[in-house]
This record gives sequence, C-alpha cells and structure tokens, in this order.
Amino acid sequence: MTDKITLLPDNIANQIAAGEVIQRPASAVKELLENAVDAGATQIQLIINDAGKSLVQVVDNGSGMSETDARMCFERHATSKIKTIDDLFHIRTMGFRGEALASIAAVAQVELKTKRATDETGTYIEVQNSLVQQQVPVAAPNGTSIAMKNLFFNVPARRNFLKSNAAEMRHIVDEFTRVAMSFPEVQFTLTANNQQLFYLEAGSLKQRIVQLLGSTYNTKLVAVKEETDYMNITGFVGKPETAKKTRGDQYFFVNNRFIKSPYLNHALMSAYQQMIAPDSFPMYVLFIDLDPTQVDVNVHPTKQEIKFEDEKIIYAFVQAAVKHALAQFSITPTLDFDLDASIQQLSAIQQPFTSDKQSAAASGSIFKGFTQKNQAHFIERSGSGDLKNWKEFYEAGTGGPTVGSVEKSIDPLPAQEVGFKTEISCSQVLGTYIITASANGFILIHQQAAHERVLYEGLLKASKDKPVATQRSMFPSTLELAPADAAVMEEIMTDLHYLGYIIEPFGKNTYVIQGTPADVGQGNEKHVIDILLEQYKHFNPEVKFSKREKLIRSLARQQSIKSGTMLSEKEMRHLVQDLFACEQPNISPDGNPTYLEFKQDQLERMFGK
Repeated sequence: MTDKITLLPDNIANQIAAGEVIQRPASAVKELLENAVDAGATQIQLIINDAGKSLVQVVDNGSGMSETDARMCFERHATSKIKTIDDLFHIRTMGFRGEALASIAAVAQVELKTKRATDETGTYIEVQNSLVQQQVPVAAPNGTSIAMKNLFFNVPARRNFLKSNAAEMRHIVDEFTRVAMSFPEVQFTLTANNQQLFYLEAGSLKQRIVQLLGSTYNTKLVAVKEETDYMNITGFVGKPETAKKTRGDQYFFVNNRFIKSPYLNHALMSAYQQMIAPDSFPMYVLFIDLDPTQVDVNVHPTKQEIKFEDEKIIYAFVQAAVKHALAQFSITPTLDFDLDASIQQLSAIQQPFTSDKQSAAASGSIFKGFTQKNQAHFIERSGSGDLKNWKEFYEAGTGGPTVGSVEKSIDPLPAQEVGFKTEISCSQVLGTYIITASANGFILIHQQAAHERVLYEGLLKASKDKPVATQRSMFPSTLELAPADAAVMEEIMTDLHYLGYIIEPFGKNTYVIQGTPADVGQGNEKHVIDILLEQYKHFNPEVKFSKREKLIRSLARQQSIKSGTMLSEKEMRHLVQDLFACEQPNISPDGNPTYLEFKQDQLERMFGK
C-alpha cells in the first residue's frame, strides 16, 4: 500500500487560493488600486481592455520597489506590512495579507515595472502561472506599473463563468468608485478601451462625491462630523428629498476601508425615521475612524465584512451623529395633507360651516362625548330607532362591510375557484384595495400587485414574440448619467430596445431617448429610465434572472398603479378583468398575493354566526 497524501504543487495551491481573492476582473482592480494607495501614490491610473478580461493595468507614482522586493511580492504571504502577530491587530493599510499579487500571478499573465526614486534603473518582471519568466533592469519612471493580462487563461472553466463585458465593467466601476471615494486627496483616472471614463482631480470629499455620483448632489449634501476619544465619524448624508426607492449611493468606510454592514445601515436608516418614506433609501458617504484594535478586518477574503469589538457603541454613535447633522441643518419631517380629489368634492368640505351647522354639531352626543371632561370613552345608549340612521349611512357607502382582520388560513386561490363574474360592480377601499363579489363571498384585490401581474405578463409575452412597438419622440430627451450608471446603460441598452425604448449614445455618459413603448405615455421617460437603472443595479443578486427578466419586472413595478391612486369603477372593472385573464392571476411577480377571497362560511365564523 502506497501513501495517499501528498502536497499540492505550488502553482495548483496558488490557483486554489486565488479563487478566494480573484473572482473576476474587478477583484484584481480592487487589490491593485489598494496596493497603489498603500505605496503613497498621489496619481493612480487604471487602464482596462475588454472589461478586464484581456487587460487590467494600474500605474502609480508611489514609492516603487527594489529589485528583490519586486521578485518577492509575487510569493504567497509576502508582505511589507506585517512583521509580528501584534501588527495584525494594528492594521491601517489597505492590503496586508500578501495574497493579492500571488493570486493574480496564479491565474493571469503579469508584467511588473517598478522603480524607487533612489534607484538609477527600475526592474521589469514577467510572471505566468506563478512562475517568473523574465527579470531584467529597465528604464522606468518612479512608481509602479503592473499589468494583468488574459485573466483565467490557464483556468478556462473559471473564465467561462465571467459575465458579459458590460456586466464585468459595471463591477470594475463599482470597485474603482469605492477606492476613489475613500481617497479624495489622490488623483484617479479610469480608461476603458482607450476611452477615458473618469478623470478625478485631487480635492475635497464633497468634490469627489459630486465627481463620482453626479452633480445633482452638489447642493443636497449635509455634512456629518462628530469626534470623541473612542471614535470619529465624518462625511456627508443626502437631504431627505434625495432618497431613492432602491439602495443606491450608500458607502460606509472604516479606517478608509469600504465595508458592507446591514447593522450600521440600520442605524443610519433609523436616523431618517419619519423624514423619508419607509420604502426609500437615503444617500450617505460616511467614514468611521477608530483604533484598529477595536475592529477585525480579516474575517472575509474581500475584507468588505468586518467585526467590531463593541457593535452597540458604533450603532448608537452613527445614529446620533446623523440625527445631529440633520437637526443642525433644520431638516425636519413635514406632514403631507394632500387630500383625495373625491374627498375634496364632498359637500362637507366645499360648503361653508354655518353657525346653524355648528350649533347642531355641538349639541350631538358624539361631540359632547369627546369635549366633556372624561367622557371620550362614553357611548350614549339610544333607542333601537337610531340604528336606522347607521343602516342608511352604510347603504349609501360602498355597498358592503370591510373586514378588519383576516384569518391566516386565507390564501390566494386560482381564478377558476373564485368564480369572479364580470358583471359584478367594484368598489375601492383606502385608495389601495378593490372589493368585488365572488360566487361564494367577495374578493379583496391589491390594485398595485394586480396591475404589476397584468403588466408583467403583457411585457413578457410581447418580448417573446417580437420587439415591443415603439413611439418615436417628437422632442427626444437627453439623459446625463453618472459614469457608473452609464456602464449599466451600456449593459441593458439592447434589451431596453426590445422592450420599446430606443436609447442612443450621445457623447460621454450622455444618451438620447429617441422612443418609448407605444402604449406608454410620453413626458416622464427620463424619470422612468432613472428609476429603472436604480432598480436594475440593486436587483436581488441571489435571484438569477436574465437581464430582460429583470427589466420586465422593474418596468412592471414602476408603471403599475400605485397605492393611493383613486380609480373609477370602469377602471377597476377593467383591471380585475385583465387580472383574471392572466395565466397566474393569484400572485404578483415578486410572489405576493394579488387578492384574497373571503367566503361566506369564513365571514360567518368571524362574526360568530
């Protein structure tokens, strides 16, 4: 019997380790940019070809490396930032584990050119499959240039898992944005396929935010600054009116390192409570600075998830700092007293409240019950004859009682079991629900969920047959996008065309909306595209939908009749008929019920009959 256990060859071990660190071109972008920052560079260039699949190059004017260091940097766990175990708990640099360059060299062809200011010549090294192919002295400017070519050339299976160029470019822009946001004092440029996408001059954090996220934030940022002996927090949050319906421009940095933290996000959201709608998300770029011993940055390969020594203190501090900043700028919640058009037409509102009417109201038992001391709980007993008034009031209303609580056993049922009849009248409740009779009781329909289902199936069917009919705009709208959104637009433009939107490039990060779907009203197409981009960017990554499916779901959600929209009976009837003509009428595209049925026997049980 021979022994079975052997050590893996170095190149295979490096490839396995690389899978943890380098998952796509954007992973290499992050690591290389962070190394350039650690080198003290004041100017950093990122050069991309073929969405990083053929080239990712970072050129900096940092400290450079000696000949020996240039050779050593490609070894696993080779680092200049940790000497003792104690150093691991005092990390202030971006990179520190010595895995990035070794991982890149294991899955790509790498060319390194570097020179220190004190050296007369620089060093040029070629590495392939973790093996040094060439090392020679070379003339070079101070700093380092490292080029990663043909990613995953030796791991074809990994290369096949990469997404489209537009999708990979979007990830690259995300990583570039995070590093550039974190170091506004450094000049950054990004060039893709010989076209410059970003030129970010060194400046203040506010200038960098506007450069990266768009000029719309220029006058809509609130400064946050709180300092204590334990920790400091600085940065900016958006005024409440900048809140979006999807998680958009939200950035947390701890000791200048971008992190993802649902816990801290909840702290910030709670600071905005009652200032923005519950389903909206504020913009923020916040930097938390604290003793490195209070945080563990080495809990995840990408270093985007960290652990705090005392999370509760951080949570309370973030919440208090943002609340204080918003209060200082006198940004307080306002109450919206917009009335429904149908309510404003009521005689009780339009006719004057005369002295006779005031006297009559004041003499009533209900008025006395709420104005006399300690009488708000008292309901005056009256003769049975008074019940007639309540019956008349009820019969003049919607035509039937509404149910305040629903048994958990009530589930959405298939249309054929509901027995919906097209001649039955419909009524609206709370500007959100439609009530209509069924064969054995009544059904309660959520108008937005129902309309989403109708639109979704319509768009899905149309996109399968042929492109949706387009109406050309007489006055095309111009759309100026932030660079990150422009990358998304490039990714989805073809699919948008299939869904009826004709959008054409018009210079750097600018597009012209030449046409919209024929059955969609014109005039707000810029707003539609803005929201569509936000929803597409922040679609649940765990659900694997195609680009077109994501767009269809986003469009259906956006164009659906929202809660609070009053409908005529004709509109309600039309919506209900369209719903029950759908292939799957009982659930919305996101899986929520479109209606609930209340059967007669269930109603009787509710009332104890």
